[in-house]
Amino acid sequence: MSSTEPTMTILVYSDDRTTREQVRLAVGRRPAADLPKVEFVEVATPSVAIRTLDAGGIDIAVLDGEAVPAGGMGLARTIKEEIYNAPPVLVLIGRPQDAWLATWSRAEAVVSHPLDPIAVANAVADLMRRRSSGVPATS
Repeated sequence: MSSTEPTMTILVYSDDRTTREQVRLAVGRRPAADLPKVEFVEVATPSVAIRTLDAGGIDIAVLDGEAVPAGGMGLARTIKEEIYNAPPVLVLIGRPQDAWLATWSRAEAVVSHPLDPIAVANAVADLMRRRSSGVPATS
């Protein structure tokens, strides 16, 4: 009899592989001891991000607000408007002053560049707790 440990799946969208790697390294296999292990799905284009989210199975989306050609804030707003039961979103913003744009995007959390690994891990952990407890992602 084998028991499989539960996991949560995190989509990481950025056209920059270094940013995707920074998110993976910050979150690690498990961002906090009370949470399940994570699996990552990395995407570099907005169309693949939308297709992947539309297919389901994504628990958290981490979107790079500085991505080109489509930034994570616009993508977050599209996701919230078009994907049924969209996962909570963390947007990586260029500067702390851009936080108001993240509010417009309907993202539940923001972290600014340069990425602080602790801030990224804490934001993802908070979103994972909300998702797993059934608490609505929006405040």
